[in-house]
Amino acid sequence: MKLKRKAQKAENAGIKERFSAAKKKIFVTVLGCAVILCAFVGISRNLPKQDPIELETVADSPEEDQQKGPFEVAAKGAVLIDADTGKVLFQQAAHEELPLASVTKVMTMLLVMDAVDSGKITLEDEVTISERAASMGGSQMYMEFGETHTVEELLRGVAMASANDGCVALAEYVAGSEEIFVERMNEKAKELGMKDSHFVNTNGLPVADHYSSAYDIALMSKELYKYEATHEWFTTWQSSITVGLPGKEKEFGLTNTNKLIKQYQGCNGIKTGFTADAGYCLSASATRGDTHLIAVALGCETSEIRNAEISKLLDYGFANYETCIIAEKGQVMETIKVENGNPQQLNVVTDRRITVLTEKGGKEGISSKVKMDKKVPLPLKKGAEIGKINIYQGEDKIAEYPLVAEIAVKKASFGELAKRMIKKIF
Repeated sequence: MKLKRKAQKAENAGIKERFSAAKKKIFVTVLGCAVILCAFVGISRNLPKQDPIELETVADSPEEDQQKGPFEVAAKGAVLIDADTGKVLFQQAAHEELPLASVTKVMTMLLVMDAVDSGKITLEDEVTISERAASMGGSQMYMEFGETHTVEELLRGVAMASANDGCVALAEYVAGSEEIFVERMNEKAKELGMKDSHFVNTNGLPVADHYSSAYDIALMSKELYKYEATHEWFTTWQSSITVGLPGKEKEFGLTNTNKLIKQYQGCNGIKTGFTADAGYCLSASATRGDTHLIAVALGCETSEIRNAEISKLLDYGFANYETCIIAEKGQVMETIKVENGNPQQLNVVTDRRITVLTEKGGKEGISSKVKMDKKVPLPLKKGAEIGKINIYQGEDKIAEYPLVAEIAVKKASFGELAKRMIKKIF
């Protein structure tokens, strides 16, 4: 037994010795690794710093680079959009900030038409031409200080003859001064989502820090064309206006600067521009059948090139796309009963023309579905949203538009509700 105990003790002592040796080995190994790591860190601190390498992905690329057109146009910036939906069909340097010359007047006309639409002014209002307006150079109607013209006459001169004097006169009449009007131009640009634009004057005469992009111009052109009163001015080839102070009146001929309204089938606007700095520019509208397109080209070398490139863009759009009309503006989409309302029946209508632009042959897959709000709050204002119309391509929802009240609806009086209750009973 004693011999066995001694052997056991000796074996345990051997195990402890081996374990102790293993611990020392592990400690030495860890210590060595730590020393090497510290040395590496110390060396790395003294090495020159390098910028992190970034991997370019499709998502990081600018939208414009992802949507290069099937051809090139001889312009510094160009875009083609659907005038109803704003869908971009072609773009080339479409967001590059460029001088835009008299195409600036699209925004000037838009603000004036907004003022007409809101009731602030009317097209028949008389405007007195200021000394500043009369002093404008470049394209003009040669109006004299002190003479008067209607808002409509001045807008016609701006649209057709690109009248710089007309722009300043209108700006002063609407806002009180050209400077205040220009501030509103920049505010309107932000409201429309125009991120590449800054305006300094109302007419596009050369000045520093005055620029826009082909895409932004398409946005404001789309907005301006919504005003039907402008269509006549955009499409009239020649007209005249009487200018001059009493006793010195003379007829001044207006000839449209946009030759495409005579040369291109369906062209119905909008605005040309030229300065030595900006080159030849044009925002053009054209309609064929149900399809309405807007093409913009900036910085072309000649007017002939400008017109040819705009025609090329429009030809591409009309050849490859078609418009499916879902509903016209003001179309009745549903008639609902407003239980406690006066009147009780209400037409639910569209607040705009609703269309879908598809590639040729794609109309068949388009459908729509009306979805009404569960409750109609009373009183209800005319134009208040009370539903939606969802647009589908196949099974995929591709767009959604508001549906609004055709008329105002008041809360029915106690007496009216009592009458209705009696009618139900008897």
